[in-house]
Amino acid sequence: MRIAVVGAGGVGGGFGVALAKAGANVTFIARGAHLAAMKSHGLKIQGGRGESHLVPTQATDDPASIGTVDIVLFCVKLWDVESAGQHIKPLLGANTAVIPLQNGIDAAERLIPILGPHAVMGGVAQISASITAPGLIQQVGTFMRMIFGEFDGTRSQRAEDLLALCQKAGFDATLSDQIQTELWMKFILLASNASVTAATRQPIGNLRDDPDIRPMMIAAFQEVIDVGRAKGIALPGDALEKILEFVGRSPPAMKASMALDLDRGNRLELPWLGGKVVALGRELGVATPTHATMYALLKPYVMGTPA
Repeated sequence: MRIAVVGAGGVGGGFGVALAKAGANVTFIARGAHLAAMKSHGLKIQGGRGESHLVPTQATDDPASIGTVDIVLFCVKLWDVESAGQHIKPLLGANTAVIPLQNGIDAAERLIPILGPHAVMGGVAQISASITAPGLIQQVGTFMRMIFGEFDGTRSQRAEDLLALCQKAGFDATLSDQIQTELWMKFILLASNASVTAATRQPIGNLRDDPDIRPMMIAAFQEVIDVGRAKGIALPGDALEKILEFVGRSPPAMKASMALDLDRGNRLELPWLGGKVVALGRELGVATPTHATMYALLKPYVMGTPA
């Protein structure tokens, strides 16, 4: 199976290396020092699941040099969706699946006008990892799961083939016939955790049992659940309990990627996470005071640490 990974950060790098080790023909699309390090020394993953070093690593900054592929794992930051979507058109054949594995809930709907509805499949990534040096990705904890599926709920052959490859690669994988629900279940967790860990500058282990912060986290989760249900998303009746159970067993050192970006003075995905919750709440008439407060506190940092 030919796979292109667009954006070789914690998500793209982590899954891409695992799939390459399982025998897939994987090419990473990256840039700058990270690309140079991959081409010269390979891509190394280290952390809770052990160390994995992919040498040599196929990597380029030019999608047109790769040719058509079977799967595109689309892992760029949310502000780059449209530009990257245009950039990867040379990768698409008649049955190529582009799977956004980003945060947020609107990457697929933003890609469909660019690539067409058949090309875009829904995807959810559950992994805590980030680039710590060019060519090096550090994973926190051991959890690593990919959920994907066609938006019409069918079990396509391309999805079945990817499922088999993921299982061979040794990480958790689910082919879902309700991918929209899966996307929202992640959004409940991520939009809230991103804002909470960023606003407090603390990892989840310092927050989840704090008597003052835990109620705020629960309120944030519930607000996203309320927005999702108002939008007509089929969320399970025990959505909050599932989210709290996941938070309870998350690695204590875990921080959302947006919190890591804040620590590093980088641009934030806030408008597509907490900001999206607030915007949808206003549109649907659902109160989101917890997210509105966190959004206001973090808004000055959206474009990076103010000068």
